Amino acid sequence: METVRRGKFVLSLEVNMILFYTGAVGACMVSVSQPRYLEVDFTHKAITIECTFSTVSCPEEQPTRLWFRLGAHEPESLCLYGCRTEADKYTVRESLAENQVSLTVNRVTLNDSAIYICGIAFPHEGTWKAKQTGEGTMLVVREIKLLSKELQSFLIALVLLLSIYLTGMCVVFIVLSKSKRNTLGNKETEDSQKKKSARRIFQDIAQELYHKRHMQTNQQPEKDHNTYENRRALPNLARP
Repeated sequence: METVRRGKFVLSLEVNMILFYTGAVGACMVSVSQPRYLEVDFTHKAITIECTFSTVSCPEEQPTRLWFRLGAHEPESLCLYGCRTEADKYTVRESLAENQVSLTVNRVTLNDSAIYICGIAFPHEGTWKAKQTGEGTMLVVREIKLLSKELQSFLIALVLLLSIYLTGMCVVFIVLSKSKRNTLGNKETEDSQKKKSARRIFQDIAQELYHKRHMQTNQQPEKDHNTYENRRALPNLARP
């Protein structure tokens, strides 16, 4: 990581020196923009890095377009002498009417992973504002084949549908569990009430039987006593 930072700093100095000696003093201002990050797999035949620039108070002449590559080793300038055909490792295409410049990396390999910097300069303007570079595009080439955007979108939609389905199933399970719990609670309450009612009926019957038995027990001694009194009275009545 430290080597990459040092190399990027050195490259920045070289770019500034190259751009500084391309012109004289002026009020021209240039701004450059390019994507920060690009990721592809090694099966891609080519990858294009777009660069867009804008100018303020700059002359009508065409600016100088430069590309730089900061890899694992020394920084290098790209396509200083053309690079117009696909037979070259790099191909530069320009649409100056739209202020666009692109760099295409042909026959992509793992070694093409690097930082690619776009530079725009007006040759007859000396101010540093007339000579600008983009912040660089980090190109990463992966060994594993990446999923297409269509497949990624499909998988994302599938995951969302599964999430919705699982959420719905959880809600249904919770509702059914609560309903079952309420049903069991009502049944237990009903059973408890039935048990209490049966117990109360049993207690009433037992109490009634006890009351009848108690009444019979109280009446039996009184009957025996009356019989005894009658028996005592009979001999007295038999006497003259």
